[in-house]
Amino acid sequence: MEGVNLGSDSGNLWLGAFIGFIIIVILGSIVPIIGHLMGGLVAGLIAKGGMGRGALAGFLAGIIGGIIITILVVIGFAAVGGIVGGGLGGLIGGIIGVVIGIIAIILSIFGAIVAAIGGLIGGAIAK
Repeated sequence: MEGVNLGSDSGNLWLGAFIGFIIIVILGSIVPIIGHLMGGLVAGLIAKGGMGRGALAGFLAGIIGGIIITILVVIGFAAVGGIVGGGLGGLIGGIIGVVIGIIAIILSIFGAIVAAIGGLIGGAIAK
């Protein structure tokens, strides 16, 4: 993975992804595609290190939301199912939560691709 350069001190990949995620959350609710593109751009600028590293930071910024939503949905559905229907209800609720979580991750991949394009541009500018 020479092009990604994860160990480089030229920029902080995870900080870029986190800041990009925050921007996506804020701007994405107002202007969805532009918000993802801008979040990815900022993630790529912070991550530095070239286009590959910028694209990775942008993709991570875009996918973090889907992962967080999946975790919360699985826990929430399992808890509600457990409270309402006991052990079997918790199992059914957990399964339903996993299905909804998979759908959320699939949908967030589309936004993550747009954010990765923004990160690619940001990484190219920052290099």
